[in-house]
Amino acid sequence: MDEARARQVLDAAGVLPGGARLLALGENAVFAAGDLVVKVGRDASLLERARRELAVARWLAEAGVPAVRAAGEPALDVEGHPVTVWHRLPDAARPAEPRDVAGLLRLVHALPAPSFALPPRDLLGGVERWLRLAGDAIDPADAAFLRERRDGFAPAAAALTPHLPPGPIHGDALPRNVHVGPDGPVLVDLETFSFDLREHDLVVMALSRDRYGLPAEAHDAFTAAYGWDVRTWDGYAVLRGARETASCAWVAQRTPGNPKALAEFERRVASLRDGDPAVRWYPF
Repeated sequence: MDEARARQVLDAAGVLPGGARLLALGENAVFAAGDLVVKVGRDASLLERARRELAVARWLAEAGVPAVRAAGEPALDVEGHPVTVWHRLPDAARPAEPRDVAGLLRLVHALPAPSFALPPRDLLGGVERWLRLAGDAIDPADAAFLRERRDGFAPAAAALTPHLPPGPIHGDALPRNVHVGPDGPVLVDLETFSFDLREHDLVVMALSRDRYGLPAEAHDAFTAAYGWDVRTWDGYAVLRGARETASCAWVAQRTPGNPKALAEFERRVASLRDGDPAVRWYPF
C-alpha cells in the first residue's frame, strides 16, 4: 500500500477533514488532521488486529493506564482496509527514555487479564512472510538459515520457565512506542498487546543494549525503574535468540531495491552465523 492508495481509503472513510498530513507509512498509513489521527491498515488481514487494538485502548483507559485513546469504534472496513480513529496526542515535551518505558510496563504488568482474549506473543510468526517478501533479493542460503533458527527457537521459547508470572504485555516495548507529553509518558502502538511471558517486554530493551548501542547507563536506569534485570534469567539467551531471528527476518522484507537494507540484513545474518553477540546492528 502506497500513500496514494492510503489516501483513497482515507477519503472513502470520511473520518478526517481534507488536508490530512501523513505521519508514517508502514503496515499502517498514519494520518493526522486537527485533533484526530487515523490509521489505515495495509490489507484486510489486519482487521481483527485493529479491532483488538481498540479493545486494548478501551481496557487501558478503564484501568487508568496512560495510553493513546480511541476516538471512534468500531474499526471500519473500507475497501478491504481496516481504518481506526484516535485522539491526537499533544506535542512531545521531550524524547522518551528507557526509564519511561519501564514505568509504563510496571503498570501494564500489574494488570490482570482483560475480559477479551489476548493472543500469545507470536514473535516468530512473521518470519516466513518477511522472507517471502524478500524474494530473490536475499541469498537463499540466508533464508534457509533463518528458517532453521526459527524452527529451533520456537519450541525452545515455548518451553521456557518464566521468572515473572505471565500476563498482559505490550509486545514491542521500546521508547519509540512511548510518547512523553505535558502530563507524562503514555503508551502508543497497542497492536502487539499479548498475553504471554512478561520477559518478552524486558528482552526488547536488553537487546537494545546488546545490539543497537543503547548506553549501559540507560539500560541500568530501565532495570532500576522496573525492578529486575531480565539478563539474569536463565531463559534470556533463548528469548534473545528468538527476537534476533525475527528482527533479522523483518529487515529482509525491506531488501528488494534497497541496498542499505540488504547490507544491514547481511550484517545481521553474518553475526548470527558467527555467533558473535557484540556485532552492532542498526535500526531500520
